[in-house]
Amino acid sequence: MVDANQARRLVILGTGGTIAGRAAQASDHVGYVAGQVGVGELVQAVPALAGLPLDVEQVAQVDSKDMGLPVWQALARRIAVHLERPEVSALIVTHGTDTLEETAFVLQQLFGPGKPVVLTCAMRPASALVPDGPQNLSDAVAVARHTDACGVVVVCAGQVHGALEVVKVHTYQLDAFDSGDAGPLACVEDGQVRSFRPWSPAPAGPTHGTSLLARLLAASALPRVELITSHADAGGGLVRALLAQGASDADRVVRGIVVAGTGNGTVHQALAEALDEAEARGVRVVLASRCARGRVVPHPGLRFADSAGLSPVKARLALALELLAA
Repeated sequence: MVDANQARRLVILGTGGTIAGRAAQASDHVGYVAGQVGVGELVQAVPALAGLPLDVEQVAQVDSKDMGLPVWQALARRIAVHLERPEVSALIVTHGTDTLEETAFVLQQLFGPGKPVVLTCAMRPASALVPDGPQNLSDAVAVARHTDACGVVVVCAGQVHGALEVVKVHTYQLDAFDSGDAGPLACVEDGQVRSFRPWSPAPAGPTHGTSLLARLLAASALPRVELITSHADAGGGLVRALLAQGASDADRVVRGIVVAGTGNGTVHQALAEALDEAEARGVRVVLASRCARGRVVPHPGLRFADSAGLSPVKARLALALELLAA
């Protein structure tokens, strides 16, 4: 039996990314190779972490642009193990920025954890003259140890973002993430967490129940859900090509399509007609917006099911997980 006062152990899991990247020159912030530095070395580079009760583990070493089911499975297995350890109070995951919002969403859907699972990252490689990874990792530890922390969150550039809202909004700046209309949950100032809005005291838990984790771990692939954007002069050729591909190859059947619509979920008529054909053939169609702010506001004239406020990339994952759980 672990005393509550002793249950303060942290687990840091490494998956690669820019935070673990190296370039030939310290001035090179874009020509680096991601996923070169081990997570143990990253931890040693942060003096504030010395002496803390930490378990450090390398789960993967990838550029997050290549993130996919195998790494999510490996990460989910280790998170599940560590969440069950009574002496562990929180987990931290180092991750690349490109798909960080997607991994955060998947983990929240899988676990809905009461203990905090904090994802952090960097926009500059570890070899940079002034890398941002060490400060982000230090801030992530501060968030992980915060009394109000729960669920899956992202920490970057002193801001704390919820898994459902976080989105990467800049290609280069250190403060590359935003939480849209909701705004960040909190900020970290000199190692102290200041909240801007309430953190949920009791996360709702996994969206599809605990069986979703088992199904994801056993899956060889996620159900195929494609993402298409509506734009001026759009047509239905991509949708019809997807349908034709599935008709000739059973392993490539598309199960769902998410449309990043214009404005409040409007879709070019030519594209909408092809999507109608897809729905008639049993393909799920979900409508999100390509706008950086706001959501698709449901109304009686909406042609397809809306994404419940999720961004296009998260709506794609939500539909894939729903199909996996069915």
